[in-house]
Amino acid sequence: MTLTKQEQHLADTIAARADDLLEDLILHVGIPTGGFNESGIERTRDLLTSRLVALGANHSQVDPDPKPEWLLGGQAGGYQPSTSICERLNGAASGRVLIAGHMDTVHDPEGPFNALTLSEDGKTGLGPGCVDMKGGLVIAVAALEALESCSIEANWTFSLNGDEETGTYHSAQALSDQAKLHDYGLALEPAMPGGELVVERMGAGQFMIETFGKSAHVGRAFTDGISAVTKLGECLVAVGDMPDPERGRILNIGPLKGGPVTNGVPDHAQAWGNVRFPDQSIADEIASMLDALETSSKALPGVKVHRSFNRPAKPMIPATESLAIKAREVAQGLGQKLPFAKTGGVCDGNILQQAGLPTIDTLGVRGGGLHTPDEWIEIPSLVERCQLLAILIARLSAGGSESHQ
Repeated sequence: MTLTKQEQHLADTIAARADDLLEDLILHVGIPTGGFNESGIERTRDLLTSRLVALGANHSQVDPDPKPEWLLGGQAGGYQPSTSICERLNGAASGRVLIAGHMDTVHDPEGPFNALTLSEDGKTGLGPGCVDMKGGLVIAVAALEALESCSIEANWTFSLNGDEETGTYHSAQALSDQAKLHDYGLALEPAMPGGELVVERMGAGQFMIETFGKSAHVGRAFTDGISAVTKLGECLVAVGDMPDPERGRILNIGPLKGGPVTNGVPDHAQAWGNVRFPDQSIADEIASMLDALETSSKALPGVKVHRSFNRPAKPMIPATESLAIKAREVAQGLGQKLPFAKTGGVCDGNILQQAGLPTIDTLGVRGGGLHTPDEWIEIPSLVERCQLLAILIARLSAGGSESHQ
């Protein structure tokens, strides 16, 4: 599908702002938003929402919901970010676009990886969160500003949360509520390595195995003790037999904790893990297998399983496929390729689609090295993906078809 004259003007307007896009990316990458860094997240919120309000959006903030205290990295008593909802809907009964972005990253706010460094040829940049998802936030706000400057009608709400990287526990309900008020969902996660658009995702969840024993002095009363660590080890062996990757049943154990000293029998131990699943039936299988590890609360050694499977699988459904095809048509009009792909990764797009909103969720920039000190971005993708996003929003706002204004 070719571009209309109006859409080509929009694309040209964005191309002329390439330097502004890069300058904005440098600014946001330099604001540390990992580790629930309150000052960084709130500064990012202020910078972005002020620009959206200038476009006529109404800005409100939804209070955070609590998250289970047993989760690794829990923020009990600490900073919990609210969810910003910037709404500029025109009252139409269709063409309502929900744009979803997250302000947080996984990077240490006090670490040395704290700025965008450009390559000598200027084609790539290295920096914390540059693709996941500072680049996505930058292009989305710029796309909406370009639509406004070109006098193209757009019908949108922009949600901004600060806890996606830790499971979206504080903001899941806010996102789900917004999903029910819109017709299309566009999330700003980075494209796959080859620029692919993800149309299918696995689901994910967290769990923690907690074991209990009886403490004792190793030298004087070893036989009086009951080791929680030994029991945890037995559980870990059992979990190691649970995965069936060919069916998409995946379990992984990460951090472990147990026993403060070597000369004392430990009475408490913990292990945290992550699961992935392609559908609810596999999720139920995993839940049953984990629950079977539990023992009576009065028995020693004892086992308690905590779990939270809060990211449902995101299968390809006809409405999402149709939305993806619309995005591909825009890409083709721009002379870009937009192949489709699936991934085991999860994001807020899982939550939006579970709530009934057809969602495509890798409309952000191209790059790689996510969640590592080698995170990088293709600088030309700032303009290219901003053009794609802006024209797609315009077409969806017009009811999902090519604009003829």
